Amino acid sequence: MNRNEVSDKKLVSAYIKGNEEAFELLVERHKNRVFTTINLIVRDNYLAEDLLQETFIKAIKTIKSGRYNEEGKFLPWILRIAHNLAIDYFRRDKRYPTMVLEDGSAVFNNLDFSEDSYESLQIQKDTHDRLKQFIEELPLVQREVLVMRHYMNMSFKEIAEVSGVSINTALGRMRYALINLRKKITVNRSAYDKNLYPK
Repeated sequence: MNRNEVSDKKLVSAYIKGNEEAFELLVERHKNRVFTTINLIVRDNYLAEDLLQETFIKAIKTIKSGRYNEEGKFLPWILRIAHNLAIDYFRRDKRYPTMVLEDGSAVFNNLDFSEDSYESLQIQKDTHDRLKQFIEELPLVQREVLVMRHYMNMSFKEIAEVSGVSINTALGRMRYALINLRKKITVNRSAYDKNLYPK
């Protein structure tokens, strides 16, 4: 089987029919691109290797279960699996960044409290938790671009590449994410600490 002449579509079909070598060729053909996609998000080679394996394992399970229907579009499909697994890694940890809204104001500041009293620390924790909740409530595509931009420090070019969209689309999603976050904060203004959420 000549790896350069056989299309992804034919390799997937061959694998479905029991040709294990076909999937090995798919892995060999696309593993570098998949790894790069994951590593752009997690920025950790070891973690990216783990998620790379997890991506192809998930692909195998999907194909073998008969649920693969991305005919002729294996690469975009496998990249989307990789992207989702990498984003899910951060979502499981529920770690989110300091946010700056569309008007330039900070949503959460990493303050050095002059006196780390129990009350101050509790307010800080409550504010973190509230911000996480607001972010979780955003539409998926807005939440993803916001986390990639502010937590993972990814450029909009990187976000666009990983998400498979144009830079303008990534910018638009970010803008709407910040607008929606601002609305949520405004609605809940009476519930958060004014020092941590400045006007």
